[in-house]
Amino acid sequence: MATTYMTAEGLQKLKEELQFLEGTERPRVIAAIAEARDKGDLSENAEYDAAKEEQGHLESKIALLKAKIMDARIIDEKSIKTDEVQILTKVRVKNLKNGQEKIFQLVTEGEANILEGKIAVTTPIAKGLLGKKVGEIAQVQVPAGTMEFEVLEISL
Repeated sequence: MATTYMTAEGLQKLKEELQFLEGTERPRVIAAIAEARDKGDLSENAEYDAAKEEQGHLESKIALLKAKIMDARIIDEKSIKTDEVQILTKVRVKNLKNGQEKIFQLVTEGEANILEGKIAVTTPIAKGLLGKKVGEIAQVQVPAGTMEFEVLEISL
């Protein structure tokens, strides 16, 4: 698995999710398997099959989270400057086509949440904005064509 860069807050969220899966969900699934097993013939027991399938998905998710946590590298938020757009900065942009202004915060994939204005640095818009300074124009290739954003402000 590739190294994942994230904030300390992002790593904490992953650890909390892992703790929930291991401490709450795993025991619940194990209990569901035991209950289904107690109902008799396993060859025709749909509840048992469903519980075993859920267990497989759960264990896979747990393994993935553990790997992400082990490979995580924390980004020092104090070292981030606001002279250009980079990961963890908030950038206020103006869409030159329709005049609308938006604020995006560039974050890691694990922290992305479009409803909060947090976009992953791997998205086309973020890639187009990275390295831009206030006043510069970012041309962003999206499926619908090219969008142009003027960088109005960069902050933390």
